[in-house]
Amino acid sequence: MGDESTVSPKDRFLTVYGRKPVLEALADDGLRVDKVILADTARGPGAAEIQRAAKAAGVAVQRASAHRVKVLAGNGKQDQGVLADVVAPRMRALEAALSDRRPPSRVLLLDGITTPANVGMILRTATAAGLDGVIVPRRGVAALDPMVVKASAGVAFRAPVLRCGSAREAAEMLTEAGYGLYALGASAKTSIFDFDLPQRAAFVLGGETAGVGGEVGELVTEWVSIPMPGDVESLNVSAAAAVLSFELVRRAR
Repeated sequence: MGDESTVSPKDRFLTVYGRKPVLEALADDGLRVDKVILADTARGPGAAEIQRAAKAAGVAVQRASAHRVKVLAGNGKQDQGVLADVVAPRMRALEAALSDRRPPSRVLLLDGITTPANVGMILRTATAAGLDGVIVPRRGVAALDPMVVKASAGVAFRAPVLRCGSAREAAEMLTEAGYGLYALGASAKTSIFDFDLPQRAAFVLGGETAGVGGEVGELVTEWVSIPMPGDVESLNVSAAAAVLSFELVRRAR
């Protein structure tokens, strides 16, 4: 993967923005904050409180233009002139994970999931179930921001997040690496409780309205579904991820 300095910051850090999330990150002994970036327009008691908290935590504070902070936060309204890069120890590039001597055997691939609450809950569930990775593409999926962190109840910081450009790119890499690619679809005849599970498998979870996209769908090995005897058309994607994740736990036992 090369020198660590060549790794994208988006593959190493979760960026939180806003005064309260930044202060909470600085106060959490279980987290390592790499740096705080404060807008040069930020003044007064709020800015002073952040500077004191950063100093107490031994974290460097950098000044930048308000525009630069907005760009780095990726949010034009709620950054409040401050952000912090929090080290995510289990987050890395998908390419690096696949080239490991022991690559992940069970991973989820998020495709077009744009609601931060769903992404956060999926990260929490997958981490609880001990899955080897959740592939969160940089494009087409909700950004890993404070709303995702909140929905995960803070678990997002230590979740096994794997990064890549797009879901299609991930699907191609997984296929080339010999993974079976299984997509959840309500109309699939094969049940997740019955299909044969290969040694390496990736499970595609599609977006809230459109489901799994065509670019990924054409690479799918098999479509599988969650049996629903009741009169309900489909589950929320985070609920489906929970059923799937703990079916994998059951099989492993």
